[in-house]
Amino acid sequence: MFTKITDFLTAWESESASTLRLFQHLTDKALSQEVYPGGRTLGRLANHIIETLSELPHKLSLDIDEEKVDFHSAHELAEAYQKAAEKLVVSIKDKWTDASLATTTNMYGEEWKNAFSLWVLITHQIHHRAQMTVLMRQAGLKVPGIYGPSKEEWVAMGMKPMD
Repeated sequence: MFTKITDFLTAWESESASTLRLFQHLTDKALSQEVYPGGRTLGRLANHIIETLSELPHKLSLDIDEEKVDFHSAHELAEAYQKAAEKLVVSIKDKWTDASLATTTNMYGEEWKNAFSLWVLITHQIHHRAQMTVLMRQAGLKVPGIYGPSKEEWVAMGMKPMD
């Protein structure tokens, strides 16, 4: 868990950049890809990640209005994600100090320290990002490497992809 705002901001910078890179590989056609009939689509997962960047911080009183989003193009999704991720950073820098991380807030019927809420925000994003990579492969898209090269990136480096 985070004990300093700068620790969160460092982690957020890396994780939000990875998520943005994934969003930038989406195509309009691929947004309708679903894992099973009636399941969440790639576009719905992307919208959900963006929604959470207003919903969760709003519950933490970070001056971010909760928004229900429904973007329909890959470009709109990437742009909206980038703006929401930046808005989160500005709000945390403006509203919180390191001491704010120890404050407890009722989140979804439980009492969470703000530091834990920020950790959940990051891991929630990672969870859905992983789901998106599966749908992206099913849709025939190239998946960017997140914590190391993707299959396509290994090949581009002239190396045998890892199994």
